[in-house]
Amino acid sequence: MDFELTEEQRLIRNMVREFAENEVKPIAAEIDKNHRWPEETIARMRELGILGLSIPEEYGGSGGGTIAYSLAIEELSRVCASHGAILAVHIGAINSIRLFGTEAQKKKFIPEMASGKRIACLCMTEPGAGTDASAQRTRAVRDGDRYIINGGKIFITNGPVGGTYVVLCMTAPEKGVKGISAFIANRETRGLKIGQIEEKLGIRGSVTSEVFFEDMAVPAENLLGGEGQGFKVVMKTLDIGRIGMASQAVGIAQGALDAAVAYVKERKQFGKPIAANQGIQWMVAEMAARIEAARLLTRKAAILCDQRDRISLEAAIAKLTASSTAMDVTVKAVQLHGGIGYTTHHPVERFLRDAKITEIYEGTSEVMKMVIAGSVLA
Repeated sequence: MDFELTEEQRLIRNMVREFAENEVKPIAAEIDKNHRWPEETIARMRELGILGLSIPEEYGGSGGGTIAYSLAIEELSRVCASHGAILAVHIGAINSIRLFGTEAQKKKFIPEMASGKRIACLCMTEPGAGTDASAQRTRAVRDGDRYIINGGKIFITNGPVGGTYVVLCMTAPEKGVKGISAFIANRETRGLKIGQIEEKLGIRGSVTSEVFFEDMAVPAENLLGGEGQGFKVVMKTLDIGRIGMASQAVGIAQGALDAAVAYVKERKQFGKPIAANQGIQWMVAEMAARIEAARLLTRKAAILCDQRDRISLEAAIAKLTASSTAMDVTVKAVQLHGGIGYTTHHPVERFLRDAKITEIYEGTSEVMKMVIAGSVLA
């Protein structure tokens, strides 16, 4: 397996890195403080083609594949994890249609999302249905050539700004996960309503809300993958999404290390930079080693994602490793900054707050262990 980036992939990484440094980094602290959706940089991401980076060219994307998706999320998250989250969920929702949609659905819905004209989001989680998908109560009932959907979702990333929603519903509750179906709905669909917008610990520039469906009628042609295929749709989509979250975690950790290295080389105590102390050097070495290991596991999962159908194990290993690395590295980065690291004068406290979500969404660390153990013990 070749871990070296191609020339095209390096160009993509460098383009996103330049954009992140010059345009995202200057507003990162402000959008975090104000819980603000960064419309100005999202507009630039549209112009640069970042919002359709991994989507095939025939559907309006750039055709960069999973590696490009992973690189972009890492580079954005290196300065602002909110931007990484926005992109990861947006591409994730598009992937569900790309992988399971009919050709007519792909041509109808994907180009507007790939261009960024419509922001995409996945509507899965409910108050009583997180890890246990079979416990959801959102219901879709067939009515002639349409389905009537009633229910509600929580913790929907991009929810308040979404243009296209992929919604999981029960069409046959008695069948458990085999009774789950997925539907595509646009924002203007009557009966789709945005509920409470959450104030979060981290990724505060990424808006998250409840989404409700009140007698929302969607055409039967918007059924994704057929009745009872919703669980399959979401599991495959989550595999790729977990690569995105691992990439986000790697980016957060790298950003925290970058900040810590700059600080320990500048900060002086007892007449010399604290970087001269062996204890500090060992902390930095451990941080760097863990980040590189997590990056390579994430890249392996991304490479395999474009080569074969199932990458559940590799994606789970990457996400588990990268998210725990992000938490460990950001805690150490705050420690290396001392008291000032606990304030908003430096970005490490934001990196620490942002890191925590990588252990929770797209499958908790405990679920990742279940996936890994299930494969190892099979």
